[in-house]
Amino acid sequence: MDLSFSPEEERFRERVRNFLGDNLPPGWGTAEQRLPAEMSQVDFLRDWQRRLYEGGLLGMSWPKEYGGQSASRTEMAIFNEEMALHRAPAPLNALGLSMAGPTIITHGTDEQKRRFLRKILSCEEIWCQGFSEPDAGSDVASLRTRAALSGDEFVVNGQKVWTSLAHVADWCMLLVRTDPDAPRHRGLSYLLVDMHGPGVTVRPLRQITGESEFNEVFFEDVRVPRANLLGGLNDGWRVAMTTLTNERGTAALASVARVRMAFDESVELARTIRRGGAPATADPLVRQRLAQFYVELEMMKYTSYRVFSKILS
Repeated sequence: MDLSFSPEEERFRERVRNFLGDNLPPGWGTAEQRLPAEMSQVDFLRDWQRRLYEGGLLGMSWPKEYGGQSASRTEMAIFNEEMALHRAPAPLNALGLSMAGPTIITHGTDEQKRRFLRKILSCEEIWCQGFSEPDAGSDVASLRTRAALSGDEFVVNGQKVWTSLAHVADWCMLLVRTDPDAPRHRGLSYLLVDMHGPGVTVRPLRQITGESEFNEVFFEDVRVPRANLLGGLNDGWRVAMTTLTNERGTAALASVARVRMAFDESVELARTIRRGGAPATADPLVRQRLAQFYVELEMMKYTSYRVFSKILS
């Protein structure tokens, strides 16, 4: 397993670092971190995604003809790692970038690719994922939202829940049942649904934090053009598996970077806090727990590199 990066990959890392240093607000990632004045969080994240796109740092693996970079998996991993190390915010259209876009690239028609992909990258159109339902949860195959084909349109009725970003989304990756008589996994279809169309109702779910990241979404006689069917009719399960596979992407190295920062902060905190007149690091139990944290962090790092090496081979 080769853990080294080529000179070209190191130059790419330096480009990402320079971009983040030049474009993140002053003090970002510290206790002084603040949003720019008179900008809401949504506006800030939309502008941040636009900067990333214009800087050539989004759609890393996407074809250039649709606005992507045709970059390698290693460059994707480097980008994710540097984003984590700089504590940079994720783009607003994260679900579009990590799930909708790759799924459209894999299963979409040329017309669908031309229609949707560049607007996902630029954050002109935001996406949400309509899979989970009140009585289905993670058992996607048991969903009940129906779509009946009527001429050149599907008529959709049903409900989704825990739908992240639905309150600001323009489009939805919607998994529906189109053949109620088929086996559960074989009667599903995958639709691209306009969230601003008649019959779509979004109700934010307020969390204990006061935020409303998740939503309920209701579909009442919502008409979806057949041209917005992604993949074949009743082939939605296969398309959905593509979506769920791309949800993970090359984020493992970014996760390692975030855990490493948490470890470093824990060590610094233990050196600063005093217990019984001495730094907490003088306590054998604290040292033992920090050592275990470090061992598990190293296991996580090398496991991630090993898996990533397998992906590249």
